[in-house]
Amino acid sequence: MKIPINIFGNLVEIMLRANAKRATKFFSETQIVRATRKLFNGKIYRRGNIEIHITIGRPNYQEREFIKKCKKAGEVFPVKKIQVKL
Repeated sequence: MKIPINIFGNLVEIMLRANAKRATKFFSETQIVRATRKLFNGKIYRRGNIEIHITIGRPNYQEREFIKKCKKAGEVFPVKKIQVKL
C-alpha cells in the first residue's frame, strides 16, 4: 500500500499543536503510520530540540485493540481521523 507523503507533515503538525505524545493514522488493519515524541521521565521536555520518531508498519497491541473496536462499531478503513494520545 502506498502512503501519501503529506501524511508525515500532518502527523507532526497535529502532534505539536495538541502537545501530544503520539499521533497515529490507520490505513488498514495491518498498516499504520505513527509519530512519537521523545519523552524524558515520561514527560514532554519543553526546552531545546524536538525529536520525533516516525514508524511505518504493523500496529502494536493497543492499536490492534482499537482496530477491533472500530470493526465492531462498523468503522470503515482507512480511519479518517488521526488518533492522538496526550
